[in-house]
Amino acid sequence: MPSKSTRLTFAVLATGAGVFSMLQSLIAPALPTVQHALHTSQSTATWVMTAYLLSASVFTPILGRVGDLIGKKRTLVAVLVTVTIGCLLAALAPTIGLLIVARVVQGIGGALFPLSFGIIRDEFTPAEVSPSISNLSAVIAAGGGVGMVAAGPIVAALDYRWLFWLPVGIVAVTTLIALRYVPESPSRAEGRVNWLGAVLLSGWLVALLLPLSQASQWGWGSARVIGLFAAAVLLFALWLLAEARSRSPLIDLRIMRLPAVWTTNATALLFGAGMYSIWSFLPGFVQTPSSAGYGFGSSVTAAGLLMLPMLLAMFCSGVLSGRLEPVLGAKKLLTTGAALGAVACGFLTLWHDEQWQVAVAAGIFGLGIGLAFASMANLIVGSVPAEQTGAATGMNANIRTIGGSIGAAVTSVLVTGRLQPSGLPYASGYTHGFTLLALLCLAAALAALLVPVQRARRVSGTPRASSEEGSRTEAKPGAMMPR
Repeated sequence: MPSKSTRLTFAVLATGAGVFSMLQSLIAPALPTVQHALHTSQSTATWVMTAYLLSASVFTPILGRVGDLIGKKRTLVAVLVTVTIGCLLAALAPTIGLLIVARVVQGIGGALFPLSFGIIRDEFTPAEVSPSISNLSAVIAAGGGVGMVAAGPIVAALDYRWLFWLPVGIVAVTTLIALRYVPESPSRAEGRVNWLGAVLLSGWLVALLLPLSQASQWGWGSARVIGLFAAAVLLFALWLLAEARSRSPLIDLRIMRLPAVWTTNATALLFGAGMYSIWSFLPGFVQTPSSAGYGFGSSVTAAGLLMLPMLLAMFCSGVLSGRLEPVLGAKKLLTTGAALGAVACGFLTLWHDEQWQVAVAAGIFGLGIGLAFASMANLIVGSVPAEQTGAATGMNANIRTIGGSIGAAVTSVLVTGRLQPSGLPYASGYTHGFTLLALLCLAAALAALLVPVQRARRVSGTPRASSEEGSRTEAKPGAMMPR
């Protein structure tokens, strides 16, 4: 747990990251309401989600690196101000176009994740780092669950615009507290921002994620989808070349090749595919009218409440992970988390006829998410030098998002590939989808077994920012974090 001197810093970081995570899922249940209120089409309304995804994917690693270079607090405050402005624009947006622009601005807040992990590593004592990262990861994971649960009641009681008005006040106050009380991290990377690398990274991310999110509408065989995938491959190759040749790379590829980093990122890709797909499709399954032969005809609010076991479980297991990690190790917790995801999806494949069955499966998956989120963050932070924390954790978050986009796209093909005369999917579509997600989570558990075991070091009470010996150790790629 954070000490008295760092609790306010942790509260600021947790609030900012938690609100951003909540914004990811908060608007999804309200998209039909937004579509009707702003007089737009369903395909246009989906850009409210797509624009946010693309923006977060681009800015998360780039601003994580900027924070490593110019100061994490300075960058954190700037990002919080930007998120406040984005929420204000969204709350006032009179048209769908301006709302989409506002969501792009909000997406910049994705950088709050790597910046927060970096500040914890720089400012907290070695004994506080692992549990604090676990607790922050629990808040981030739970934030997405809060969004799913809270969206229905907020829209029903107030209006969809309050999905943005409420974060305006919270983030604005958080910004003021951060400006006054969060210390500036002393650890700085040398060099400058590699803008060519930033442009190429942005290019291949957009070219990859855009067709994944829009393929169901454009068609998998359409020229736009194939052309963008081809562009993603080309831009990715150019990005690798530019980063390898740069004296100050945006993402140090040597760090990405560290065994603990690439194996954790591989696990993140596979587990993200299962996790985001469950978040996307389980509420829809629950809301399907029982006349389709499955589903419960739940309202948005009732569907959110059925996800409540997932929210509670992921928060509790994320916090518990910080206590278990020094004893069991992050690798075992990551493997267990992914395996629990596989168990939950397997359970849904076989048993989904009663609401309690869905609630149990959601709770089991929530346990897995909490363990996996905390473990991935600790493994990355513990495996890279301090000046690379922002960029490395930002890429891990991005890889998880890429996995989620791939998983959601493939699951969508399975679920909506064949439709009943009513236009609703057949039950077999969801069954096949849950089976795929179980296999993806199982593959994530197997990938987690490849993560090298980190050797523990004796923890001292000296803050890492002032520990000369700790600074020398952290300057080496692959140095383990104190436990």
